[in-house]
Amino acid sequence: MTATLTRTRFLAALVAVSMLALLFVAASGAVPLLPAGDSADRPDDPSTEDTVGYVEGYWHDDELDVDDRDDAAIEDEDELESVIYRSMARVEEIRGLTFEDDVPVDVISREEFQDDHEELFVELSADERVQQNVTYEALFMVDSETDAEAALEAMYGDSVGGYYDPGANEIVLVSDSPESPEVDEVILGHELLHALQDQHFDLSGYDRETIDQDNAKNGLIEGDAVTVEMEYDRNCGVEWDCLPETEVQPTQPSDVNWGLYTLLYHPYDEGPTYVDFLLEADDGWSAVDAAYDDPPQHSAEVIHPDEDRELADVSVADESDEAWEPFEVDGEVATETVGEAGMVAMFGGNALDPNQPSVIENEDFLTPDLRIDYDQPYTDGWAGDQLVTYVDSAAAANGTPATEETGFVWQTEWTSSEDADQFADGYGELLELNGAESVDGEALYEIDDAYPGAYAVQTDGETVTIVRAPSVDDLDAVAAGVTADADDAEDGDTNDAESGEPSELNETADEDDGAASDDSIPGFAAPGAVIAITVAVLVARLRN
Repeated sequence: MTATLTRTRFLAALVAVSMLALLFVAASGAVPLLPAGDSADRPDDPSTEDTVGYVEGYWHDDELDVDDRDDAAIEDEDELESVIYRSMARVEEIRGLTFEDDVPVDVISREEFQDDHEELFVELSADERVQQNVTYEALFMVDSETDAEAALEAMYGDSVGGYYDPGANEIVLVSDSPESPEVDEVILGHELLHALQDQHFDLSGYDRETIDQDNAKNGLIEGDAVTVEMEYDRNCGVEWDCLPETEVQPTQPSDVNWGLYTLLYHPYDEGPTYVDFLLEADDGWSAVDAAYDDPPQHSAEVIHPDEDRELADVSVADESDEAWEPFEVDGEVATETVGEAGMVAMFGGNALDPNQPSVIENEDFLTPDLRIDYDQPYTDGWAGDQLVTYVDSAAAANGTPATEETGFVWQTEWTSSEDADQFADGYGELLELNGAESVDGEALYEIDDAYPGAYAVQTDGETVTIVRAPSVDDLDAVAAGVTADADDAEDGDTNDAESGEPSELNETADEDDGAASDDSIPGFAAPGAVIAITVAVLVARLRN
């Protein structure tokens, strides 16, 4: 078993998603129309435990005094309680499940959240930080001078409106006026849906040790939550009276990392389409319920739910010499699986910024209704990958290595040699867009700027292997013969990398490649606040 590191290791709560964020999804028409229940069928003696759409004396279509106000400010605890119970009933009515337990809701000030929000992030060890930095540098998302954890935390800014804490089984609402908070009822419904999921399906039991596993599980979890949230919003003002819309506008960060944004956004964009596929296949929620027992293992399954794709069991063979060695975290080799969604974010994230060059062009990355298209020619043949962090042996002996003392070997597998060639071409273009210069041909590169080092890109049939080291001389020390293979590639020859054995898509090719997951449930709705503050920016930029 090898150790892996992903953002799931440092996010410990489900952060609220705003409706502004979900305009991306709503415009696509991906979310099916799910009619509210028929109140004429109400039992004479309803109960919270057994009656869908009824919680602690409140029906899903009840009216509250606060519905008729000019704003969504809640005056006291009793009023907040009535809003919560009615919202719980509405989530039940849409989702067809009942809450098994109460869900406490705490309201804190924004100052309190800003002082304590570090608790949302699992503290990383020095070695974990090294691996994380190498991983995101390999994806050209976080440069060598920036700490990846800091970059990810910065995505949240001052915009978080609330989150579900699975450890405490409570929802925390963040308000600028906690004594009389303005409650976004639809966001509250989204977070209550997470509590409902946790009560019925025990979300803490999933393996989420890699970027790819995280995006796969979140595709189901957030696809479910977004589907319910959109139906909740559609019913407001039509089937139901709801709280007035809040007027609080999220704070926009000064500099958005669009690569990270695209990576984190995947479950919100593709998840509802995946859930829609399940709903249509089974004509109801039973297929979604069943999916929690057999959730998607790879983001490719969320992007292509109708495919039965063969995958490769990828395991990077150590071919380093005595000067270099695989990096270890807690005594285990540090590996990562990026997956198809992560690769799409790598190639296309900058397409959302007109001031940045991108491998995937803007017109190919966004659909006409402003959804991100995660089904891309560069990556749609993904069949598996493993990225192993390497370290200078002398540096490892002296303690935690610096960035310039690390490297990586990233082996990727593809469903065809044509798909492999497309990925290799895309990574070569990515290198060039980041200032790489060819060394003795097109297969070796050097970068002096934000992502310094030497890179080799090898293609052998359905396998593409990328090696990075501090210098060209170090490449062969990290992976023996890589420079000679690069020279052969110039002459049209291939190297001797081994292709992985195929397996079914719904089997976990590298399920045991990660360390045991943390007890906390990491990160499910993490990008929600980010989406809220960036979609408006994106739309404005596109219009310009």
